[in-house]
Amino acid sequence: MLLAHRQAVRMRRAADFLRRVLVEIAHAAAGHHARIVLKLNAIVDVAVIEALYRASNAGVDIDLIVRGACSIQPGVPGVSERIRVRSIIGEFLEHSRIWSFENGGSRDLYIGSADLMDRNLDRRVEAVVPVEDHDAGERLTEIVDLMLAD
Repeated sequence: MLLAHRQAVRMRRAADFLRRVLVEIAHAAAGHHARIVLKLNAIVDVAVIEALYRASNAGVDIDLIVRGACSIQPGVPGVSERIRVRSIIGEFLEHSRIWSFENGGSRDLYIGSADLMDRNLDRRVEAVVPVEDHDAGERLTEIVDLMLAD
């Protein structure tokens, strides 16, 4: 019973993220600019990686700022051509997580503690919440843009 419960919890956590990826794929299919930007410590979850590969192939631009483990292979023809990965090290080493989904021009931002790892989706209490304050969203966008400009 405990194993079934853990699997159900994992499915809900992963499903929330995967739903956001599907929305971006739909925007790309409709001819709209579609983009995902993720700033996190690690991305190693197989289902998430496969979804990001599908999004890349569907025309979604994906920028990843990853502090640690990253199992995505960017720039592979026919697999991940629209995925770019950057690593921030040195004085910029910190632990914030920011998820940004372009959402057809109505950007959705999230902050939280979750990395996209099996252990985070399966065995830990993690939280990701939407950023609803406009000024806070603008500041987060500036931070991410600065990291991507390096």
